[in-house]
Amino acid sequence: MKLHSLRPAKGATHSQKRLGRGEASGKGGTSTKGNKGAQSRAGYKIKMAHEGGQMPIQRRLPKRGFKNNNRVEYKIFNLGQIDQLVEKYDIKEFSPENLYINSLIGQFDNVKILGSGELKSKLTFKVNAISKKAQEAIEATGGSVELIK
Repeated sequence: MKLHSLRPAKGATHSQKRLGRGEASGKGGTSTKGNKGAQSRAGYKIKMAHEGGQMPIQRRLPKRGFKNNNRVEYKIFNLGQIDQLVEKYDIKEFSPENLYINSLIGQFDNVKILGSGELKSKLTFKVNAISKKAQEAIEATGGSVELIK
């Protein structure tokens, strides 16, 4: 074995594409990039929602209404629902932790109690918000309410 007779194993190497070397290379014109111009360059990026000169949809459609960024979303429970939930899930304390454990709310959801319906069971409530009517009804049954943040 001599140095001049060493070769890579058969199939171990491949011939490189000779790009940008004219039409005779078989890869001429676009150099296998598909397009000419900016689209074949590195770092090319079209703007989001670009419609090729047509008026974009966000400018064609009118603006309507108002979105309050400071709005606080609540998961609402009425007093009429609470007795059913207590029986079904055996809840001793009505709190976001217990509701999350039973997959009734998401982990970071706020809970609000409203006064529609009747409450029969005596419970402790730890909630983010409650209506006056609901609070009076809970205290009338002997329960207690604690507001949490």
